Amino acid sequence: MRERIAAWLGNVGKGAKQNADPGLLGALRVFGLLYGRIDRTVPIDQSLRQSWSRRLPANVDWKHAFGGIAYFLFMILVVSGVLLTFYYRPSVDEAYPSIQFIVSEAPFGWLLRDMHVWAASLIVVALAAHMARILFAGAYKSPRVTSWFVGLALFAVVVVFGVTGYLLPWDQWAYWATAEFTSGIEQIPLIGGMVAMFMRGDRIVSSATLSRFFALHVIVLPWLAFGLISLHFVIIRGHGIAGSEQTPDGEGTPFYPNHLMRIIVVSVFLIAVVGTLAALFPRPVGDPATPFNAPDELVSTWVLVDVTVALLHFLGSAGIVVALLLVIAVALVPLFDRKPQTDLRSRPVVAILGVVLFAGFILAWVVGHQVGATVDAGTIPQELLDERAVPPMPAPTFDVEAGGGASGEEATEEVVE
Repeated sequence: MRERIAAWLGNVGKGAKQNADPGLLGALRVFGLLYGRIDRTVPIDQSLRQSWSRRLPANVDWKHAFGGIAYFLFMILVVSGVLLTFYYRPSVDEAYPSIQFIVSEAPFGWLLRDMHVWAASLIVVALAAHMARILFAGAYKSPRVTSWFVGLALFAVVVVFGVTGYLLPWDQWAYWATAEFTSGIEQIPLIGGMVAMFMRGDRIVSSATLSRFFALHVIVLPWLAFGLISLHFVIIRGHGIAGSEQTPDGEGTPFYPNHLMRIIVVSVFLIAVVGTLAALFPRPVGDPATPFNAPDELVSTWVLVDVTVALLHFLGSAGIVVALLLVIAVALVPLFDRKPQTDLRSRPVVAILGVVLFAGFILAWVVGHQVGATVDAGTIPQELLDERAVPPMPAPTFDVEAGGGASGEEATEEVVE
């Protein structure tokens, strides 16, 4: 019996090798488990061996793992986010109770939610480290300029992911952080009012805002992110990793097993880190959101909120403007630094911009987390709150002469019911 099963499995495997389309190996690229080109003219097993035998530039080592780390964190966010949507309900009446159910009653819901929260911060740090390596190594130079700008677009998408997801718990911290943010956007001349109105869908953060943020977070942004990731991978494989031009054929680091083992080690390590952080430092949940009572302070759970708090605390709105200008200057570096030299000493302006940006990011993150944020109760104008206030229930009236009235106590009980 055992021999028959072994023979049957052998025939199945032989048939799969002969008839399976090598294009199926493209699925391995989604998880970063394949780097070489796929040869469709040979059987699938030979195509896999050929792809794995491709060599990477000799300079590829652990410092090149930050892009893969960011991608794996994105996959953690996707998986945990999909599982969270099984229980989350995007309405002002049910959002907060559904979060309470996730963290207290759903099986391992608390772990999934906190892994999602921690991965959202860690992916920003990983992308910043990846961007720093590219900038300081000069890997943005031609022919990889397009890859640089696609990567920046991915970074922007991750930021929008964080902004839209931050409101979804619908607690006081999430509500008022979003209110403060959109109020700041509203102060931008010319376009600020339109952008803030588009984000909120209302004059204040309300159910319309929650619906828009949820739709962007779970429908629009994932498709945009996967499209940009695919384009980024195609460009990288087309031009090769920076340094491949100086690596002769047959030399360098083999993808299998050297680089593949790095991928596995980093993936296991990341799962352990994210799970440990989620278990030891869970994200607290504030009181239910209400526009009528501002909290005494905002508890930040996202790295960019800490950075924003530090900038506003010490520099005011000018800090945000300076930070944006610095980011734009670094983003446009490939358009001005066209010389082939990649030595950092030959690019002092780039070095200064990079050090100021990334050192400032780390400093603002640490300081902002320590400072804490206070809420301006005047963020939402009082006249708008008065419009949304529920009018008091009128006192019951009784027609005694008609004989159908009830005693005051009985009538009150009927109204309450």
